Amino acid sequence: MGRIDRSGYLQSVEDALRKYVPEVSLMQSGLFRAMRYSLLAGGKRIRPVLVLEFCGLCGGDQEAALPFACAVEMIHTYSLIHDDLPCMDDDGLRRGKPSNHVVFGEAQALLAGDALLTMAFETMLSPESVKGVGAERAADAAGILAKAAGAYGMAGGQAIDLMSEGKKVSEETLQKMDECKTGALIRAAAKMGCALAGADSGQIRAADEYAAAIGFAFQIVDDILDVEGDAGALGKPVGSDKDNAKSTYVSLLGLENAKRAVEKLTETAAAALEPFGDDAAYLKGFARKLASRNY
Repeated sequence: MGRIDRSGYLQSVEDALRKYVPEVSLMQSGLFRAMRYSLLAGGKRIRPVLVLEFCGLCGGDQEAALPFACAVEMIHTYSLIHDDLPCMDDDGLRRGKPSNHVVFGEAQALLAGDALLTMAFETMLSPESVKGVGAERAADAAGILAKAAGAYGMAGGQAIDLMSEGKKVSEETLQKMDECKTGALIRAAAKMGCALAGADSGQIRAADEYAAAIGFAFQIVDDILDVEGDAGALGKPVGSDKDNAKSTYVSLLGLENAKRAVEKLTETAAAALEPFGDDAAYLKGFARKLASRNY
């Protein structure tokens, strides 16, 4: 059974992503360049880490789970490319670099997102990936990701976001939007790790509760950083939410209450991991790190 040292999670993911989306000498090589530009642009790789850690925590083969961890990052990256398009959020910067459509044009950026979306499932459901974890577990993991990325999850959250533009929305609407747009993929990553390891229902429930709490906290921290973050560290301008009259947890709750909500959610995440005992120390630290991030 293949284990990956926690210190090697990020490098393992980076190496695998480069393998799955290689440099090619094909007529469509420009498409691959656009895909790689965003996929390999860095980032915290939160979702792949959750797949790998929960898989290992539940006694699974982490090396066999690596294609599935990469697939989640492909889906996440495709969503960022599309979110930045002029027809969506119209953002010119992503992680301190020009957005994909600024560099490659809108049409190529659209195709790069589409190609990453479909490559995620190609990667998970390749004969090699299926052989590594078994057909049933591969299908379970792919199904979890498909639902989280679609109309009930990430795409649905973006639809709510577009519907809410220029409006003052309620905390309930904001929370539903973020549960779908941000939280769904984070929760999917945790549950995929469990599914790939053949976890029991109690472990899956604990993983989902943990991921839901850190996903909610992650979005609140995003809103806080837009108020008091450093533009250099964030890689994008701050204050855009206020300039665009966008409803956020800071505007609805106030800055201090938003910070307290993050603390409470981080505690909730840690408590959810009780079924895993002392083995959950890494994930508890991971939650605290996300809560105190400055980018």
